[in-house]
Amino acid sequence: MPFKKINGFNIYFEVHGEGDTIIFLHHGFGCSKIWNQIYPSFVAEGFKIVMYDRRGFGQSEKGDGFYGFYDSDRYRPESVEELRLIKEWLGINSCYLIGQCEGGVIGVDYAVKYPEEVKALTIASTQCYSEVPMTELNVKTLVNTFAELSPELQAKMVEWHGEPAEKMYNQFAKQGGAYGKDYFDLRPILHMVLCPTLVLYPDRSSIFDVEQSIAFYRHLTKGELAVFPRCGHNTYEQRTEDYINTILAFLKRIRDGLGAVKPAVSCLA
Repeated sequence: MPFKKINGFNIYFEVHGEGDTIIFLHHGFGCSKIWNQIYPSFVAEGFKIVMYDRRGFGQSEKGDGFYGFYDSDRYRPESVEELRLIKEWLGINSCYLIGQCEGGVIGVDYAVKYPEEVKALTIASTQCYSEVPMTELNVKTLVNTFAELSPELQAKMVEWHGEPAEKMYNQFAKQGGAYGKDYFDLRPILHMVLCPTLVLYPDRSSIFDVEQSIAFYRHLTKGELAVFPRCGHNTYEQRTEDYINTILAFLKRIRDGLGAVKPAVSCLA
């Protein structure tokens, strides 16, 4: 299996296809397996796909002190550094980034720090800001413990993370690492995202209100917005075909040099 030592930890990754590179960034409960129904369509359209499990997720090594690290201020900057080192090792100079939920935060952070390395960014079901402390929001919106999840979700978590799934879920539900334990707000840095950026959002997420997508769109210099009706938080899973087609159309326009135009807003019927 493909692993690379990154920051002292064995990180699992996969590479598929040939062409311009897209790096997929999984959400805060998942791993690279969430993309198994997504990435083949991008390979078929002439893109090279890179997927990896961030430190502590999926098949990647946790290392000592992972749960303290996950809660710490180091989590976001070190996730960006992890992505940079993977790109460097694979010889990727610039690429497209697609981030689901927490993966979108890493995509934004990376595009701000390394603007010349990101051709275009897609962020799906990602939080833009909070109006209450994150620990309070988590209590209101997430199932509190692994034991309270449905058997189907328990099985999925075990498939993704193996034996540590229960401990990991309980940690995630208490406090998402990229979101912190206090207030969370990406709006002050979104103007520094210089690349074309597609904000893809469901209209009825149980976690974040659809108004979050408007805040993203309004604060981006080269933003586009697509809202999926009758769709819950996991857009890639609930509207797989729409997810693929919407992102592919966006990336093909960027690849063909057509760019992103504001103030157009799209909403799928």
